[in-house]
Amino acid sequence: MVAPEGALAGRSNPVLPHPAPHAVLGSSLTGPFPEGTEVLYVAMGCFWGVEEILWRLPGVVTTSVGYMGGFTPNPTYEEVCSGRTGQTETAMVAYDPSVLSTFDVLKAFWENHDPTQGYRQGNDMGTQYRSAVYYTTDGQRDLIERTRDAYAAVIADRGYPDITTEIAPAESSTYYLAEDYHQQYLYKNPNGYRCHANTGLALPPLAS
Repeated sequence: MVAPEGALAGRSNPVLPHPAPHAVLGSSLTGPFPEGTEVLYVAMGCFWGVEEILWRLPGVVTTSVGYMGGFTPNPTYEEVCSGRTGQTETAMVAYDPSVLSTFDVLKAFWENHDPTQGYRQGNDMGTQYRSAVYYTTDGQRDLIERTRDAYAAVIADRGYPDITTEIAPAESSTYYLAEDYHQQYLYKNPNGYRCHANTGLALPPLAS
């Protein structure tokens, strides 16, 4: 991981100042969202496939992709790919918790990537591909930690190493929207790069 003092300077202006509506859902990428909407940020490798997994979940209000967890403000994709920003490719999901539970969002998160690989995901290598989840409520944090522990037991039984997923409050970082061509990329490019699939290792139900 690059040190803060070694990170690229970035810029003061966003790379996507006026995001278009969601290409699939028709909703705003930035809100305002309906009352009661919850927001969660997840990183699990290339953000193209992550966003597609999320927008297909019933109860999702909107999704977007961007960069989070690093030091360079308003980075470009090329800067993030250089490994000199500290940012990780991240998808934002805004959802109606009365339709889609936080548990089911996290189930999609844990079951569709390998959270043990550190600074990589499959053949994609670099700190920008690390597993991370950034929460916006205390309830989300509690559920993230509980599901992590439950899933750790499942993967340990299969001989996998410890989970390396970064867990932090969203307020500890800033989410920067990625360029327009990355938003809903796999809807715009149906034959584009997909590297996510269900691992076959299921998150077990949590004890009440």
